[in-house]
Amino acid sequence: MSDAQDYILTFDHDQGAAEHIAQRTAERLESKEIKLVEVVESLGDYINESNPKIRSHAVNYLAQVIGSLSKKALSTQQVQTLCQFFCDRIEDEGSIGGLRSLQLSRGFRKEMATMTFRALTEQFQDFMLRSRTQRQQILELLNDLMVHHRPALKELGVEAIVGISDLVSGEKDPRNLMIIFSILKVLMVEWDISTQVQTLFDAVFCYFPITFRPPKDDPFAVKAQDLKDRLRECISSSSSFAPHAFPQLVDKLDSTSPNVKKDVIQTITACVSKYSATAVSDYSVTLWDSLKYEILYVQEENLAQESLIALQAIAMRLGHNRAPAESDTYLNRYIKPIIQECNEKLQEPQQKQVKPVGDILRSTASGSPVALNMIIKAVLPSLLTLHQNADTVVRRRIFLEVLIQILDAAKSLNQATESMPTLIGNDSPLHIYKDRLFELFQQALMSSSNTEVSYRVAALRGLLRLCQIRWYIEDKEIALSVQCFDEVLLNDSHEWNVLKNEAIQALVEISKIAPSIVTDIVLPTFLARLPDSSGSDQEEYLTILEGLARLSVEKSISETLVRRLLNKLTIVLQAADSSDYPRAILSTLNFLLTGRDLAHDPLLNIYYEAIVVNLIKQAAMASVNCDPSVALTDAAMLETIGRLAGKIVKALDEDKRRFVALQAYTLFTDNRTPFVPLLNVQELPHRQRQTIILSAWLLGTVGVVAADNFDIQTLIRELTRKALLESVPLIRQYVLRQVALMINKFLPSTETYHVLDLLHNPSSVLQRGTVVSERTVPVMFWIAKALVLRLERTDEVLQYLLSQLADSACGPSCAKGFEILLAPDELLSKDNGAIIRLLAGQRVFNACVPHIARETLVAEKAIKPNYLVALSGILRYVPAGIIMPEIDTLVPLLLQSLDLEDAEVKATTVDTFIIITQDSPNAVEGHLSSLIGRLLRLTATREINTPKIRFNALRCLRCLPGKFSESVVVSYRTSVTRGMVEVLDDPKRHIRQEAAQCRAAWLIMDDLED
Repeated sequence: MSDAQDYILTFDHDQGAAEHIAQRTAERLESKEIKLVEVVESLGDYINESNPKIRSHAVNYLAQVIGSLSKKALSTQQVQTLCQFFCDRIEDEGSIGGLRSLQLSRGFRKEMATMTFRALTEQFQDFMLRSRTQRQQILELLNDLMVHHRPALKELGVEAIVGISDLVSGEKDPRNLMIIFSILKVLMVEWDISTQVQTLFDAVFCYFPITFRPPKDDPFAVKAQDLKDRLRECISSSSSFAPHAFPQLVDKLDSTSPNVKKDVIQTITACVSKYSATAVSDYSVTLWDSLKYEILYVQEENLAQESLIALQAIAMRLGHNRAPAESDTYLNRYIKPIIQECNEKLQEPQQKQVKPVGDILRSTASGSPVALNMIIKAVLPSLLTLHQNADTVVRRRIFLEVLIQILDAAKSLNQATESMPTLIGNDSPLHIYKDRLFELFQQALMSSSNTEVSYRVAALRGLLRLCQIRWYIEDKEIALSVQCFDEVLLNDSHEWNVLKNEAIQALVEISKIAPSIVTDIVLPTFLARLPDSSGSDQEEYLTILEGLARLSVEKSISETLVRRLLNKLTIVLQAADSSDYPRAILSTLNFLLTGRDLAHDPLLNIYYEAIVVNLIKQAAMASVNCDPSVALTDAAMLETIGRLAGKIVKALDEDKRRFVALQAYTLFTDNRTPFVPLLNVQELPHRQRQTIILSAWLLGTVGVVAADNFDIQTLIRELTRKALLESVPLIRQYVLRQVALMINKFLPSTETYHVLDLLHNPSSVLQRGTVVSERTVPVMFWIAKALVLRLERTDEVLQYLLSQLADSACGPSCAKGFEILLAPDELLSKDNGAIIRLLAGQRVFNACVPHIARETLVAEKAIKPNYLVALSGILRYVPAGIIMPEIDTLVPLLLQSLDLEDAEVKATTVDTFIIITQDSPNAVEGHLSSLIGRLLRLTATREINTPKIRFNALRCLRCLPGKFSESVVVSYRTSVTRGMVEVLDDPKRHIRQEAAQCRAAWLIMDDLED
């Protein structure tokens, strides 16, 4: 049996096997085992079979054989013969595929491309009667010819234009239209279409506007926007379309559909950007007359913005013509009616349309320097006069804002170097008004009443715009502007308001173009106003420090500021009797260093010496009364120092970090000082004990080098002993964090079994007879946290902790301890090198939740709350993606948790229910009665439920109507709406607002019973 016969017999029941047969034939042809004529002859009578199905299989076989051949396998003569063969049988299935493969061969010549094209246009005049799949194959072949054999088609000239236009007329399938638009665009751009403009324009514009909406399950993912973009490219491809496109686009602006209008305006912008200046100029005034209504009488904000973009595009196209004389003429024709209308609107008594007028002037002026100069000459004099004669502050502000919008256009154009002589040269209109504008904005800012905030804000923005136009005003004028902003910040009220925010932002912007001016003027002024002691007005120094922090965007300013603040801190600490002020300075320094690449900062050593070494040593000495800085004995101050020092330590090289690790407990002191490291003695005063805060931050940030300096096992036991004996909660917390750090980061896996003894019996490190039972539970859970996060002995640890929940004595405290396990910690974090496995949360959830669910069913009434509290602690820090698969098990437990007295448990449970109702409402549908009743009780009892609980309970209630069918929730409507009446009197405003929204959400449902 021949391959051809085998293929035909196989095709219907196994197309893959048939394709393999064709490939085998192609391999034999490539190896010269058989000849092409033998393959054709083997088709025999199949090729002329009256049965179209068999005939199609035969053609398909030949097409697949050719498709499997290399490009150089066939000679030109063979390609010619096959091309004629397929063209003669082009209506048979497989011929199109054969021609697509054949046109890739090296022997495919332009006369063959012409033959193929004519076969397509002549034989498929009933194109739209064919199936969508066949039409797509035809279009793909046509596209292949356009891509690979374009010169041959170009020689056909008008024949190609008419043939393609007639062929594709009436197509509606979006996939086919994407191909058609691509083909037609090539014709429009590369062919001489002078005699066929109307034909081509009609071929594409008949599809405008695109209203196609793809089905949700569309496997081909053809988006409406893709079709719109490709159609827009066609319409905007040739200036010859202007007489047809612009009038019809303007007509379609009368549409009542916002989407259609948006499409029209965006198409106008595309055409303006692509058409010649001459073509655009002929219709520029018509376009202005149509687009202005979308801006002056705004119905949809996005349409107004699109119209402004279109106006700018027109000015840009007309202003960038290669012939300057024509450019001026075109622009003058376009801008003259715009200026006339804008001036008329500005003169209107109510000034209702001044804002859109300013938008129009800005967009048009930003099109080109010539357009800007025309507008300045025609509009600026009247604007200045109107401002001068305005009888109210509101009207003066309105005119200032229009001035600023014109300056915005100048600023955007000024970014292009070639525009500068036209914009700011000595003869330019902008230069003529420079002094007058500067004086106007300065006086409006500095001479107006403090109550005229919005007017002063507008004036400040105007001064900033003048500074931002490059090389427009001199450095001395920029310096004067900076002084004005400086005065606004320092001499107005201490409270931050809109004006101060604008002033600080203006200084930030100026620091980007003139950092030396800001450094020389603002920093000395601000720093001079900072007091030298903490007895000064807190609001004043906080205002100054906040301003300095926000001003430190530029690196040069930030570096200068850090050095000067360090000097100020030294002075303040000598006289400070409170930690508030020096802590505020340290917090500002922390902000300045955040986000900086400290490892490559040239001032890193200065930060290290001043903060890590000297300041920490000073704090250590203050703890033993050897330093007068009382502020350094405050725990909050020590935390701020530690946090800042840790940031610096992480950036140090390994040798310095190793040295810091050695000093973690001595705090850079030596034997000659009275300071005694915490680990070296049994009892120390409170001030000395709290220096453990600094030790914790140093050890938390030095990295693994700390392991080389300590006997980790001994240190863990000593720290555990300190934690058990410590009576001050904050100090004990920092000791426990160090225990966890040592176990998690530095303890080898082979030695973790030693820690399990501590977990089971923390008191073993104490002398016999010492009783500290209430402090053992936190020790257990911090040890467990260190192990669980690194997934070390996880199951063993968690099973032990879960077993403690049944203990009537320690069960309640153990239950609260579960929230420690997964709670994020600033010291024990990945940023600080802690070992935190991605699956830690999943492991804790999987190990604990099933156990808690089982035990809750059988636990005694007094013990059951322990399991529910523990569950709440786990869920608080577990991602929703882990919770949702077990939601059916959790919902009954969570409902019981809402009955507990613990506020944190209730808050966490309500948060969880919000997630459940959003992501898996079906899980709570059977429990709606219980859930709604409990949520209503939470909102009503203010005495025992915090504002957070009440607010989130209302949020959860508000979500329910939208997540269930009305038939499910309508029966609860009356009880919920009645319950909201009392909540509407809640003393907290945000709760009253949420209650009103919740009530409205339930009231809008139709009562199905009625």
